[in-house]
Amino acid sequence: MNEALRVAMAEAGETVESLAEKVRVDPKTAARWLAAGRIPHPRTRVAVAQVLRRDAADLWPEPFRRRDLPWFRPWAELEQDAIGIRWYEPLLVPGLLQTEGYARAVLGTGGLVPPSQVDLIVASRLDRQAVLSRDAPPQLVTVIDEVVLRRLVGDRAVMSEQLTHLAAVAEREHVQVRVIPADSPWHTGLAGPFVLGRLPDGTELAYLDNQLRGQVVTDPADVASLGRRWESVTGEALPQRRSTELIREVATTWT
Repeated sequence: MNEALRVAMAEAGETVESLAEKVRVDPKTAARWLAAGRIPHPRTRVAVAQVLRRDAADLWPEPFRRRDLPWFRPWAELEQDAIGIRWYEPLLVPGLLQTEGYARAVLGTGGLVPPSQVDLIVASRLDRQAVLSRDAPPQLVTVIDEVVLRRLVGDRAVMSEQLTHLAAVAEREHVQVRVIPADSPWHTGLAGPFVLGRLPDGTELAYLDNQLRGQVVTDPADVASLGRRWESVTGEALPQRRSTELIREVATTWT
């Protein structure tokens, strides 16, 4: 018996039938989750956790790597299942494209994260990047603002390595890195970063991050709203080839 799930359902006043209805699965499927070792699809785990107001890692801890922060674990796993990822970042290089030196510099700024935890998060972040090198990688399209290329993170050597790496990754057929020029006026993306993921069955989800923690977004209306914002920010970005040229140009200024 999955005792954690049984207790969570009881405390939330949910039966197998009511839970199945809310997450849109067959009641027989939901009943099987109560058996030890029966783990639902990542998207369904997120939905169940939201209904029960629990962390998915508390209900099904096995799939989650210990190095991931608890609140990030659901998205980390969904990211590995995605066939398409669209990522907008106004201030940083997206995590899937960060070098080790850049990631350490970002996490170590201000001394707010203990060094031991920095090591764990960096290791997890680098592990996640393997998804881009597998046999059937997701299509990754990222949009960043030009300030990301020009603001010092770490030291000049870190920036040179990061931008050289960014340009190299952008040459892969399944990766696009597009840049919004610094002279562009205010645009909708500057309200904050977001990621959109598409799963093999066509389901779309999103991820939002802030100063404290991130959250997986499953509500179709919210995902659709972020989709409209994505269309807006991509309209501001340079084409892929010109973006890569700009990244290489700025990389030379850091040497």
